[in-house]
Amino acid sequence: MTREMEQLKQWIEESDNIVFFGGAGVSTESGIPDFRSVDGLYHQQYKYPPETIISHSFYMRNPEEFYRFYKNKMLFPDAKPNAAHLALAKLEAQGKLKAVLTQNIDGLHQDAGSREVLELHGSVRRNYCTRCGKFYDLPYIVQASGVPKCSCGGAVKPDVVLYEEGLDQRTMQKAVSYIRNADMLIIGGTSLTVYPAAGLIDYYRGNRLVLINKSVTPMDNRADLIISGKIGEVFAEIL
Repeated sequence: MTREMEQLKQWIEESDNIVFFGGAGVSTESGIPDFRSVDGLYHQQYKYPPETIISHSFYMRNPEEFYRFYKNKMLFPDAKPNAAHLALAKLEAQGKLKAVLTQNIDGLHQDAGSREVLELHGSVRRNYCTRCGKFYDLPYIVQASGVPKCSCGGAVKPDVVLYEEGLDQRTMQKAVSYIRNADMLIIGGTSLTVYPAAGLIDYYRGNRLVLINKSVTPMDNRADLIISGKIGEVFAEIL
């Protein structure tokens, strides 16, 4: 075990108010592509750029095209939690981890057993009628043809944060509170380039800021410990 891994293991053992903040890299080991990786959505060819299709204005203007892309490229109903998800759930069960803050929309943290999960960008598992507010689950969306419709006739929209939409302020306030009070902040699988979520790091006041990522991030110079690698493999080695 490397010196960095030993340090991470020791800090986890000594901490009892850990917060984890994760991005797409947490789910890639479950077979869900990273938007910005070489094989991710941003490097594939479509009639429109992905960031255009998954924007609020495009959804309103062309919901059929939005859903064709969304169901083909953003829904992975058969994905299973990986070692990272399971390790975080284990730390929460031990009373060490207080919350998972995630930019992912796949719900895999909950599948692994995590209870306190703040989904900064929403979830594909929550869908609602834009007319009456009725709730619909993921299987309903997967099985629907074209634009999913509510029993009232209204269009059903995923409860995910599209481009041009703001993040839920209550969720953000809760995330800020968790980070402010944390004695250890572990950030994994995120490039820390998507704001406002990436700005949450500014609220951490401790001296155990850990970055686990396969590539460098703009925040590396602020970290107290940097580990380069896949987050699932890192957790599997120390827990």
